[in-house]
Amino acid sequence: MAIRALVTGAAGFLGSHLTDRLLAEGYSVVGVDNFSTGVWQNLAHLTREPRFTLLEWDICEPMERRGDPGRVDFIFNLASPASPQDYLRLPLETLRTGSLGTQHALDLALRYEAGFLHASTSECYGDPLEHPQKEEYWGHVNPVGPRSVYDEAKRYAEALVMAYHRTRSVDTRLARIFNTYGPRLHPTDGRVMPNFLMQALRGEPLTIYGDGSQTRCFCYVSDLVEGLLRLSRASEHTPVNLGHPREITIQECAETVLEVTGSHSEITFAALPEDDPTRRCPDITKARTLLGWEPAISLRDGLERSLEFYRNWAG
Repeated sequence: MAIRALVTGAAGFLGSHLTDRLLAEGYSVVGVDNFSTGVWQNLAHLTREPRFTLLEWDICEPMERRGDPGRVDFIFNLASPASPQDYLRLPLETLRTGSLGTQHALDLALRYEAGFLHASTSECYGDPLEHPQKEEYWGHVNPVGPRSVYDEAKRYAEALVMAYHRTRSVDTRLARIFNTYGPRLHPTDGRVMPNFLMQALRGEPLTIYGDGSQTRCFCYVSDLVEGLLRLSRASEHTPVNLGHPREITIQECAETVLEVTGSHSEITFAALPEDDPTRRCPDITKARTLLGWEPAISLRDGLERSLEFYRNWAG
């Protein structure tokens, strides 16, 4: 019998790609989303897939009000606004999703003795004083800044997941996800990669916030999904970094986008948003050792794989 998985946030960027991969692996999947930030188009190709069921449900509400999805073997908890644009627009919803929503998902895992993977974030490290970031690093986070609604929701969710594991023996995993990009990352998402790609394809100036010296590491979505799947099958309960270990400046990222798109757009600069991290790079030793995982797709290759999706939006 096929493993039955439940994916919260299934209509989102990562959730929809994970759903596709699980179905390809032979799972049956119950997708859950309230469409506050996810979009139906990400799942439209699964309309006739008999092993996929979609429930429109806000996980901040008890599942009993929506109707129990039935026994599931594994839960992937990906529900949350994830871009600054979204969580600054939905601050209370973001906090509720990380706290009450995660608790409801954990209660479902407890009820059915299901495995549980929570999608956490590199934002748990804040603007890090340790570089690159290892899982043992506790972070440097402003708990009352504008980004805190996301950072603290994710940090609280990690504590909640570990509490359910320690006190109620739920079989949990924690993935700390670093910057990820690819098709279905919404063009108006507000994050670096869709901004640059859309501006380049439309011949508009590429906007760098700050002086361009701040760093990020960009992981293509299929590599990230592979990491999630491997972690779900491992017996590791403490956080595991999943991200590309190649650190580049935002200036270099912009220049690479211009090269790949063939755009002649100029690069302009604007003020750096409050609490925006100046550097970010994962130490993935743990993922390499425990999961045999590391990204295989280069930035240039990943951008080329993303172009068709963004060209369709750019017109």
